[in-house]
Amino acid sequence: MQMRNGANFGWKITTKRKNKKIEALKAVGVTEVVLAINYQPEVMLNFLKEFEAKLGIKISCSQETEPLGTAGPLALARDKLIDASGEPFFVLNSDVISEYPLKDMIQFHKSHGGEASIMVTKVDEPSKYGVVIMEESTGKVEKFVEKPKIFVGNKINAGIYLLNPSVLDKIELRPTSIEKEVFPKIAAEKQLYAMLLPGFWMDIGQPRDYITGLRLYLDSLRKNSSPKLATGSHIIGNVLVDETAKIGEGCLIGPDVAIGPGCVIEAGVRLSRCTIMRGVRIKKHACISSSIIGWHSTVGQWARVENMTVLGEDVHVCDEIYSNGGVVLPHKEIKSSILKPEIVM
Repeated sequence: MQMRNGANFGWKITTKRKNKKIEALKAVGVTEVVLAINYQPEVMLNFLKEFEAKLGIKISCSQETEPLGTAGPLALARDKLIDASGEPFFVLNSDVISEYPLKDMIQFHKSHGGEASIMVTKVDEPSKYGVVIMEESTGKVEKFVEKPKIFVGNKINAGIYLLNPSVLDKIELRPTSIEKEVFPKIAAEKQLYAMLLPGFWMDIGQPRDYITGLRLYLDSLRKNSSPKLATGSHIIGNVLVDETAKIGEGCLIGPDVAIGPGCVIEAGVRLSRCTIMRGVRIKKHACISSSIIGWHSTVGQWARVENMTVLGEDVHVCDEIYSNGGVVLPHKEIKSSILKPEIVM
């Protein structure tokens, strides 16, 4: 099946998660991915060039000159999403991570014959979200209830859609919400169906949720006996280490750690519940927990970084510095400790 993919991607700290989405799309026959971006599309495309060649999938972007919401970008990319085949296309939200059962979704979409399919997931606190009311036997969506004060259901939109090209006729080229404006109209026409997402789901738009999403993803790899997980006496729990990363002697890594390409982890480093992005150097005896270290950053010797510290690209933390929840913008050098959560601009 040669379906294109309309992807509502935002530019945050989720490049690795985008790669997982693209791998899942490639596995079900998608040949082209379109990224909806409103800021520095060249940055995103540069990150994905190598990945594009590796997978043999075309990756392009549709740039918004102004924010168009969650539906407007689809109207903007209309010419990229429609071809002579008339086949449906996927739309995936950037800040969502799950197991992506896209093959099952294709079968579900074909079986019900409606205009649009959405994935839904069960949550413990539905009052925080818009709840999807649906027929359990068929999956037909009846309506949406925004942040209900009384219990009406526990299934919410999971941010994974499969849409017929005709859906684009319902979307104007203006700031539009697909969840609040487009889907309710399709539901009213009895053409919207929902499929329950198996496995884990997490909105990872915030750093703390990103770390939680990493844990859930690594748990999923463990359950599926994935060979991607690192092993060794220096590994605790679930850990991903890129094959190009270098790990020094006497390190203790895990649980719930992801180390990206080209990273250098020097001797005696302790890492737990953190993401170390491409090209990072962690110097001797540093300790990092519950944090995100951005691309090409450096953490000095005996430094301690914890409590949801987030370092932007090219941040350099000096030796013996302590960061307690600091959020540091790109291209900074941190010479003094951050004793309480704050933004360093």
